[in-house]
This record gives sequence, C-alpha cells and structure tokens, in this order.
Amino acid sequence: MANIGSVIDGKYKILTQIGKGGMSVVYLAMDTHLNKQWAIKEIRKSKTGKNDEIVVNSLLAEANLMKRLDHPALPRIVDIIDNGVTIYVVMDYIEGESLDKILLEQGPQSEELVLEWAKQLCDALSYLHQQKPPIIYRDMKPANVMLKPEGNIKIIDFGIAREYKEESLSDTTVLGTKGYAPPEQYSGQTDARSDIYALGMTMHHLLTGIDPRRGESYAPVRMWNPEISEGMELIIDKCVSPAPEHRYQNCNDLLYDLEHPELITKDYKRKQKRKLRLFISLCLATVVFLLLGLVTKISARNINNGDYDLLVSTSTASSFEDKISNYKAAIKIYPSRVDAYIKLVEAYQDEGRFSKEQNDEFLAIYNANKDKLDIRSKEVSRLNYMIGMLYFNYYTDNNNGGYSFATRVQKAYPFFEANYKNQTSFDKQTISDSYYLICSFYKKFILNNTSVEEASKENYDELFSSIDEAIELVTDSNAYDQLTLYNGVVMFLYDQRNLMAQVNVPRESVISLYNRIYERSKNLTVLKEQSLRLQDEILSKQDEFLDAINRSYVSVEEKRN
Repeated sequence: MANIGSVIDGKYKILTQIGKGGMSVVYLAMDTHLNKQWAIKEIRKSKTGKNDEIVVNSLLAEANLMKRLDHPALPRIVDIIDNGVTIYVVMDYIEGESLDKILLEQGPQSEELVLEWAKQLCDALSYLHQQKPPIIYRDMKPANVMLKPEGNIKIIDFGIAREYKEESLSDTTVLGTKGYAPPEQYSGQTDARSDIYALGMTMHHLLTGIDPRRGESYAPVRMWNPEISEGMELIIDKCVSPAPEHRYQNCNDLLYDLEHPELITKDYKRKQKRKLRLFISLCLATVVFLLLGLVTKISARNINNGDYDLLVSTSTASSFEDKISNYKAAIKIYPSRVDAYIKLVEAYQDEGRFSKEQNDEFLAIYNANKDKLDIRSKEVSRLNYMIGMLYFNYYTDNNNGGYSFATRVQKAYPFFEANYKNQTSFDKQTISDSYYLICSFYKKFILNNTSVEEASKENYDELFSSIDEAIELVTDSNAYDQLTLYNGVVMFLYDQRNLMAQVNVPRESVISLYNRIYERSKNLTVLKEQSLRLQDEILSKQDEFLDAINRSYVSVEEKRN
C-alpha cells in the first residue's frame, strides 16, 4: 500500500485513504503541478490465484472503459500509471455521499427525489448502451451512486462493466451484487435490459428501504408505502420482471415513462379507451357531415378569421383557465400565426408559475406546430425570447413550487440559442443574447461538471462584461424586462458563489454587481403584479444572499490557509 505523504509519478501526493476493496485501495491525492485533488485507485498485481487475476483484469477493464467516456454522471479517468508491480488509476475525486449511506442515515427517500435520481441514472445508462459496442454496467445499486452537494449524481465503480458482444452466449465471469442483479446475469448473456432490472431494484430500495440483498420476496412498492404513486409502482414492476422480454427494452422507453408516470396508470388507460370510442363516434359523424362541410368551406374560412381574432383578444377579466383554453383554440385555427402563442406565454407569466404539467401541455402544442412557424422571422424570435424568459423565471419542477436553477437554465437554453444563431435583430435581441451567454456559460462549465481549472476567472470576467452590457441596455426598457434580467443575474450569482470563490473572482466584484442590481431594483416604480413579484424576490433576499456569498468566500479562504 502507498504511504500517506508519498508522491506517485513525481506529482501525485497521497493525502489520505478514502476507500478499500478486495485488491484495490482508493486514496485522495493532490496533483502538485495543478494544485488539484484527484482520487487514485491502487491495484496491486498478483501472480497467483485465478480470482485475483479476474479482479485485476476487471479493474483494468474499468479504467480502459472509462478513459473514452464523456458524460456528466460518469467520472473521468485522467491518468494510468503501471510500474510493473502496481497500477495507479487517477480519476475525478467526487465529493458527496453514496445513496446507500443516505438510506442508512435518513431511511426511505421521497418519490420526487428518487424520480429525479432515476432519470439521471437512466440517461447515463442510455449513454453507455449507445456506445459502439454497447457498455453494460452490471452493478447498479445505491452504494455505486454518489450524490454531489449540488444535487447531481455520479455513477462509480465500473469494475464489472463489460462490452456487449452479440456472438457471446454467456459472460465469461459471473459478477454483480445479489439482489440487484437480474437472473440472467448468473446464467446467461447480459444486455441493456439487465441494467434496467438493477435500476428498478435500486429505485425499489430507495423508496422502501428494503435491501434486496436480504433475500426477502419481492413486493410492489405500494405494499410498503401506499403514498407512492401507481405510475411509479408500475414502472418499477416492469423494470424488475424476471423475463427480460417483459421489461423495458431500452432506457429511452424507460426515461419517457419516468418523465410521464401518470400516463401508464390504469385510470389513464381507461380514459384513453373512452376517448378512442368517442373518436370513433366522431369519425362516423364526420362522414355523415362531410358533404355539408364541403359546401360551407368558404364560409368557414371567413368565420375562422373572426373566431381567431376574437379568441386572441380575450378580455383581461377572463379567468386564467378561460384564457388558456381560448389561446389553444386560436392556435388550432391558425397554427402558423404567432399572436396566440405569445398570448399563451403571457398568460403563464401573469400566473407567476409555470409548472411541469403546464410545461408538458405547452410543449405538446408548440412542438406539434413549430415546423409551421417561420423561425427566421422577428415575431418568432420574440416568441423564443418570451418562452426562454418563462422558463428562466417561472419554471417549477414539482407541485410545491420548488425549482432547480440548473433545470431552469437547461429548459431556457434552446430558445435563447435559436435567437443567438438566427440574429433577426428583433427588439430584444441584445438582451436575449445576454441570457444565451449566461445559459451557455452555465451549461458548459457547471452542468458538464467542468473542473475548477477549466472554469477560470477569465471565463467569469467575460461573462460579467456581458452582464454589465445587458444591464446598461435594459435601462430604458420597462420594469418587467429590467427585473427579469436582474432576477436572473441574482440567481446566477447565488448559485455560482462557491465556484467563483474557488477560481478567485474577487469577492468585491460579486458584491458590487449584486448591490448594483439591488439598488436598480429598489428604485424602480412597479405597477404590474408579475413585476412586483420579481421585485420582492430580489429585495427580500438581500441579507440571505449576501451572507451566503460571504460564507462561501470565507470557507474557501480558510481551506487555502
């Protein structure tokens, strides 16, 4: 074993031991050249014992697999050192706690959390399965999933992952964790459906606290907790079906159901059958009235014009539900006209909350008709800007009104990106481009788990310059446009406080920008309710946000000293 304080390959100084396996030890090490911490897995070679040889080969296979992978939920391999006796694998050091430790300390987790983790895991498995040849992970379980402080997850321990070969009738070595591994992993060829089984057992364990390794008979999750939704139970039951052909056949299908669990319930299917019967009846009625429809086609076109204008000009006294219904009806009449889409977005803005359900409903309409819109027109650019702002300021990803800033950025990014590429020079082009720069910076340096060195102070300086320009440009705009920009910048500063401190962005620059936004927000005369909400959001959290920013800088300074 390596000694604490020893230096490997002239630059990796061993700080402490953080893990140990049968033939490997994991250390926390400091790269003395880059001043960055890495995890180093030490693998001692053995010339005797078949089992030892299998384990060494599996650990080497892990390193070789991971070297060519690039996904936010998978750790990176940055160096492999082989001195003939010992192999050292240098990889990302992942801060956080494993899900099995969280289970041990906190017990079963909420459905909302498990659903979010499952979607991230499913996306990572889908990435592995799409490699050429596909990579089968084969050891999904809570102990192999790390929850990072910001809420994202990382899959660890690729020691038994393997490349899928269609000509192979069975795996050469049976490895895996009893209870999580599917039946075929012990007797036949594993494939993508084997990982889906293990993910299902992992979800079951996280929701119920029942460890499948105990050997207890499997029982659906709602027998342990009736509060869990029917859709979640059906998803897990399908994942863990003993016969692979009865499971989800790929992670894309599973991910769709995880994003829409309500669509697979028995009640939903009954409603769909009733809709089908109604549809058939309507089709029969349509045949009867077809001739009449042909006769009145010209008259109907004139009526449609009047109906569209009437629906779009709905009185402000109408209820939110009535507005949404009318704007949807208008879009059905003329899906290529932008007015009704803009009114629909404005209605969601006035509501001050854009829920996941409303998002699904809106995207179903928008995606079904976006090919009919002129994407290079100024009107569509303005619509893209408004949709991006709707996500950036109001999107909530659970029923309690909570949100993840990262999720908001991801949702808003494509719409600001479209405007940035098209450059139609519509009236909000510069502000839209500023939001694109904020979102693209966040996507590049934060969502992709970029290292501190890559997310440098220079990158932040460039971003701050773009923000300063946007603040000056928005000064002559209305209160709502100003406050949406200010609120977005405040959220960004709060969310990025730790990384800015680590890359030496001056604390006074961050505080100065925050205070400038605070003063501008305070001095605005605001009348509309949606603007008042944004102003209150900024002003009410001044002490909380400034205190959090200062704590981050103090914490980083203390660690350096």
